[in-house]
Amino acid sequence: MAGGAISGNATGAPPQAGVLEGVNPISYTPSNPITLFIVQAIIVIIFCQLLHYPLRLLHQPRVIAEVIGGILLGPTVMMRIPGFKATIFPTESMPVFNNVANLGLVIFLFLVALEVDLRLFTQNWKAALSVGMAGMILPFGLGFAIAWGIYNEYHVPGHENPIGFGVFGLFIGTALAITAFPVLCRILSELNLLRSGVGVTVLAAGIGNDVTGWVLLALCVALVNNGNGLAALYALLCCIGWTLFLIYAVRPPFMWILRRTGSLHNGPTQGMVALTLLLVLASSWFTGIIGVHPIFGAFLVGLICPHDGGFAIKLTEKIEDLISVLFLPLYFALSGLNTNLGLLNDGKTWGYVIAVIVCAFAGKIIGGTLAARANKLLWRESFTIGALMSCKGLVELIVLNIGYQAGILSETTFSMFVVMALVTTVTTTPLTKALYPPWYQKKVERWRNGEIDWDGNALNPSEHSDDSTVKKPVETQIRKLMVHLRLDSLPSLFTFITLLSPESTTVHKPAEPGVASENGSENQEIRIKKRPLEVHGLRVLELTDRTSSVMHLTEGEDFYTLRDPVVNAFRTFSQLHDVAVSGRVAVVPADSYAETLMTHSAEVSSDFALIPWGECGSMTEDQSFPVAVNTVERFKSAIHLEFIHQTFEKAAATCNTGIFIDNGFGGILKPVDRAELTRTKSAISLRRDAELATLPVANKSHHIFLPFFGGADDRVAFRIVLQLAKNPHVTASIVHITIKDKGEKVAKSVAASTTTTEPADGSDAKTVVESTGAIVQKGVDVPEGDAEDAALFATLQSSLPNELAGRVTFSEETIPAKSALSETVVLAQRAVGQTPRNAGDVVVLGRRHAKFGDVVVEVGGSTSHGAVPDLKKTVGAVADSLVTTGIKASILVIQAGAKRA
Repeated sequence: MAGGAISGNATGAPPQAGVLEGVNPISYTPSNPITLFIVQAIIVIIFCQLLHYPLRLLHQPRVIAEVIGGILLGPTVMMRIPGFKATIFPTESMPVFNNVANLGLVIFLFLVALEVDLRLFTQNWKAALSVGMAGMILPFGLGFAIAWGIYNEYHVPGHENPIGFGVFGLFIGTALAITAFPVLCRILSELNLLRSGVGVTVLAAGIGNDVTGWVLLALCVALVNNGNGLAALYALLCCIGWTLFLIYAVRPPFMWILRRTGSLHNGPTQGMVALTLLLVLASSWFTGIIGVHPIFGAFLVGLICPHDGGFAIKLTEKIEDLISVLFLPLYFALSGLNTNLGLLNDGKTWGYVIAVIVCAFAGKIIGGTLAARANKLLWRESFTIGALMSCKGLVELIVLNIGYQAGILSETTFSMFVVMALVTTVTTTPLTKALYPPWYQKKVERWRNGEIDWDGNALNPSEHSDDSTVKKPVETQIRKLMVHLRLDSLPSLFTFITLLSPESTTVHKPAEPGVASENGSENQEIRIKKRPLEVHGLRVLELTDRTSSVMHLTEGEDFYTLRDPVVNAFRTFSQLHDVAVSGRVAVVPADSYAETLMTHSAEVSSDFALIPWGECGSMTEDQSFPVAVNTVERFKSAIHLEFIHQTFEKAAATCNTGIFIDNGFGGILKPVDRAELTRTKSAISLRRDAELATLPVANKSHHIFLPFFGGADDRVAFRIVLQLAKNPHVTASIVHITIKDKGEKVAKSVAASTTTTEPADGSDAKTVVESTGAIVQKGVDVPEGDAEDAALFATLQSSLPNELAGRVTFSEETIPAKSALSETVVLAQRAVGQTPRNAGDVVVLGRRHAKFGDVVVEVGGSTSHGAVPDLKKTVGAVADSLVTTGIKASILVIQAGAKRA
């Protein structure tokens, strides 16, 4: 009857039309369980993603959102709604849900093992062994002690195979002793501690802790799944034998195949990914049938996978997203579905919950702190290590689920320990920030480097003075340049560096007696380069939530600095052009890009920081699928605008900084220009001719236009233009623009008479201006800043070196205030873009002009106030007008830094 009501046919088979024939779309059907499973997966993923967004702002790992989402969907909240459990999560559908979640868990444990680099443990074995063992023995003992009370109060003995206290105590001790290595890596990376002594010690100890914890858990499961101790012993011996088999029989041919296919250094091929996953599944099957959980087999395969050539990272990149986004939320949501906080309903139960939390914290913090202190770390560093080792995270939840499924934990005990896992994981980050703040890290670093004593006094005041009142002389010449290396901006960066590099000079040196020169003359010609330009490049990669991103850090930034293709291209360029360079890679969160760049500028004492504007107007530089963007879209990204804005703010206290907006600089055709080319062949043509080789740009000249309004930024821009103009391929036009308000009589500057002339090449000679040379009407005051700018303009014009006189022109313009921006754009259009086949023109200008309403911020100030800046607030009104107009030239927006008198 039921079958007839549903399908209307004699066989009782479900109708093929589905909802069109009246079938409930979310009803569970054993023959077709996928429809309800899809609904369950959608609900879980949406819940987890919605919860992750606010928790991410609190620097909490994703697993917290997944578990809380499961708790909300479980008997604690949503399942109290009548009919919710029977409709969405009926009991008969849970085996399918459980199987998919556990399959994801198996592959995830393989990824966890890939993240474990045993080389880090062996290189720091002394500290790792002491901290790891102390961080396990004490909490294990406390856990075993508190297990007696929990066992007697809440343990429900099984009917067929009752769990004895020995196994229960072993499991509780293991649950309190374990540390979540994957979550620990993410916390350390977010707090920028991975490369510190604290981070290295914690990671090395975490690896040993992690492996030992899985061994103890395997022992617990083997004792539960086998009828007697002898069978459990056989299971463990089989597990040890399987481990040796994987190491000595499987790993050598596996490595040979990887080398044969080139997967070891070029990344795994599709066939090698299939082979690796087959090994994972086969190993999981074996450990499952001998009475140990299948996840241990997957973990063992991950341990034998090589880290050489970045193979482990590249393999992780291929499979991590699907596991993290789909499978893992299902598993941790399953933890929440099994958690019923309603069972924690009396004072005694909550007393045990608090006692478990106290034991978890006290055991880890006391044990880890004492062991770290024994390794001669400071007390505050030692407490930080203990706090980090108390992190439980997703590994603890996996352990608890295994114990619950094996019948070791009752539902009440499981809920108690889930609360403990959440509390210890949530508090790890804020506790670490409180114990080991950035100011303390810098103090310890300077103290260990011998710069200061413990009270903060400089040991050598002449070398390490931090007195902000000391006036530093203006560095008028760029000798140390810091550049932000981006893959999409390398051509323009290389061209800019080439223009800044000093030209070689030829000197004639008498040949040694009896030694003839190559041309047979008595004199020997030697090419001598002037003081070389130092360029320090920094490639910044985004640290994401992905496991592979964190593995980049645990592998070591130095490792990737040596192998990064952009940094290596930068080094090759330096060798070809005789430029002294250094380059490295930094992996940081996206919101730390600006701070990282300016910190690096300060470390290398750069005179100027050059930050290219992204070709697509985004933080990413992925060119695997280049997309042409128009001018409007390139300057609309709020994230990129915020990055540039923060860079300018932090650069105000560091050094002079320029944002370079490339528009064909170096003669490189832009993607947007390529997109507008006319197609000459049929789109469906099967034959494709090879692209014709083209010669480099024949006209290597550049023209630079500087609208000089005055102010600190324009003065820095003025001197940089003169330095660029020393290159014989560069011509420049500098226009002193005076803005005239309605009814105002404007002073026109003439050549100033000076007692000492400041050279235009940027040397440190001091100029003493006797007269501004301004013709003013009586009663009209000339602002002090305008007088200084007029004097500088006149001085540099009169002291222009002879070799620049024919290539640099000076002029003056007076424009009305109401049309100042539009007329400035007209002046720029007349100056640049007149030779379209040259190597590209540049408009150089200061960022901040009070006359146009730009906010001039003092050092350490801020202009954002939490609001997202627009293009005008980011680069200034003049640059905004040039970009909006579509000027046919690149733009260099310059801001003066703190190193000005």
